[in-house]
Amino acid sequence: MNTHIALVLALCTAIQFAGFADTNSLRAEEPLSAANETPLRVLVFSATAWYRHPELPRVNGFLTSLLGKAGFRVAVSETAADVSATTLADYDVIVLNSTTDIGKTFDAAQQKALVEWFRGGGGIVGIHAAIVHHDYWPWFSKLAGCDFNSDSEFVKAKLLVDPKGQSHPAAQGFGAEFWYTADWTNHTRSVTNLPGIQVLVHIDESTYDPVRAAFKERGGKPMGKDHPVVWTREFEGGRFFYTELGHETRSLDTKFGRQHLIEGVRWAAGARRSR
Repeated sequence: MNTHIALVLALCTAIQFAGFADTNSLRAEEPLSAANETPLRVLVFSATAWYRHPELPRVNGFLTSLLGKAGFRVAVSETAADVSATTLADYDVIVLNSTTDIGKTFDAAQQKALVEWFRGGGGIVGIHAAIVHHDYWPWFSKLAGCDFNSDSEFVKAKLLVDPKGQSHPAAQGFGAEFWYTADWTNHTRSVTNLPGIQVLVHIDESTYDPVRAAFKERGGKPMGKDHPVVWTREFEGGRFFYTELGHETRSLDTKFGRQHLIEGVRWAAGARRSR
């Protein structure tokens, strides 16, 4: 294992046990990999080039524990040099944990390595601020389909599961609508109907205030009736899964949040595993 990855994984593991000593928060409802199935290999990457969420280390620890309990092999890195053709060949999925301004984190060679790996069937999972301030990298901007405008406070709101999303493992089993608490992101545009995108979950903006005070002062805007919060995209040979959840562990450590992440990662790995 790359020494950078090994070091960050060790630090993240220490944080994990410090912050999640009560293992009851990770219950047995998570689907485990079959005994005869080769474990999915996941790289959690959380370097930032713009705003850095203070909760990133705790979210890294949570992801390491959650995905490990689901039978995946997980490593963590914040070193851009780990995103190389050699290193990425060892992974099925890279989870971008609130990687703001990702285009400035990677140089041209690292961007090329990630694109070629993705086109070869790799999976990318974007969590919360993974699609914030990324226009510096046109390819990633096109993949994401939108950028950041503003966000809400940590509030309860009604989620609306798309009819097609109700059969997707990342949203299955929760009905056509349910209430959920998180801080919700407003995007520069809706990704509904973009090529290759399937929106799994929308949010009903009439059930909460979508723009918190700090962003109202800066001209932040809600998205209106068409506000996707979870979607998938099949693009250029790879798979992309995005969720607004994940600013903090409290928006993830629920029955829905745990299932959502595990199955999102599993889905993202599908293109690579089918080759």
